[in-house]
Parts: sequence; C-alpha cells; structure tokens
Amino acid sequence: MQDFEIVDLYWSRDENAITETNIKYGSYCRKIAMNITADDGDTEECINDTYLSAWNSMPEERPRMLAPFLAAIVRNHALTIFRKTHSKKRGAGQTALALDELSEVAGPSTTEDAVDMSLLSGHINSFLKTLGSRERIAFVRRYFYVEPLSDIAAALSMSESAMKSSLFRTRTKLKDYLAKEGYEL
Repeated sequence: MQDFEIVDLYWSRDENAITETNIKYGSYCRKIAMNITADDGDTEECINDTYLSAWNSMPEERPRMLAPFLAAIVRNHALTIFRKTHSKKRGAGQTALALDELSEVAGPSTTEDAVDMSLLSGHINSFLKTLGSRERIAFVRRYFYVEPLSDIAAALSMSESAMKSSLFRTRTKLKDYLAKEGYEL
C-alpha cells in the first residue's frame, strides 16, 4: 500500500491504518526503537505509542512520506523511555554513548533551550547540507537512528576508529558552525 493511501486511512479514521502502517513500517520503527532502548518490552511499548500518536496527530498537511514522520515519533517515544529507565547513567548502551558525544556540542540543558529547539533544529539542518554525503549519512545514522559505530563503519566501508574520528571532526565542525551562526553553547 502506498503512503498516501495509508494516510488517507488515518484521515478516514479507519483502523486498518494501524495494520497497514505495521505491515509497511513495523520493522523500520522497531529497529529505531531497539537501537535506543535495547529492550524488547520497551521497543514494543514505543511501537504502540507511535501508532497511537500517529493516529492522534496526523497533520493536516498530509505527509507524502510516512517513514520520516513515523521515525520522529518512535525516536521521541524511545528517548523518553530511555531517559525514564536510565535516569542515572547505567551501562554503556549506544544511546548513552551517542547522547554523550553530542553533549559536547549542545552544552547544558535549560528551559530556555527547549524554547530554542526549533531554531537549533534549523541550524543543524543547514549544517547537514554543508557536509559531504558520507559525513551526513554517518551523522544521521549515529545521532538520529542511534546506530552502533560498528554498523555505520561497515556500511560505509570504514574502520571503526576511522568512523569515530570522522564523527568527532563532524561534531567539532557542528560546534564551530553553531557558534558562527550565533547559537550560544
């Protein structure tokens, strides 16, 4: 089934929208959730919450591509669950590592930071457009999809240490870019 047909099912409040979404994007959403939560039960909770959120919040400007819409929702739910279950930094999971890596760019979090999130998002999107294809792919796979370094390195035919170095340089470039754009860190 095509994305526009699935979106039409959501808009007509047809329960088959959930079934069709699961058929087409269930494994995609599960991979994102599992990369972040690393727990089968939490992953299933994320998937259920994602479908409910999609049901309740399908935008008036209907998404032409459902995958990014669902990815953002499942990622947010997974990060919320991760934060609840890992309120103290426990273990060495991929999510904690990825969040730690980005914390050197983002700096401390405040209430004002939440208000500036859309501005920051715009700056990051602009920054990503300045990167080469490999750098952009690695950055998005690591920090949006929270994939392990080894998987990204293998997909891009790089060693894991070369991938770590590349991501470090990209984070440094991002920090410099944000400073140049006037974003206070």
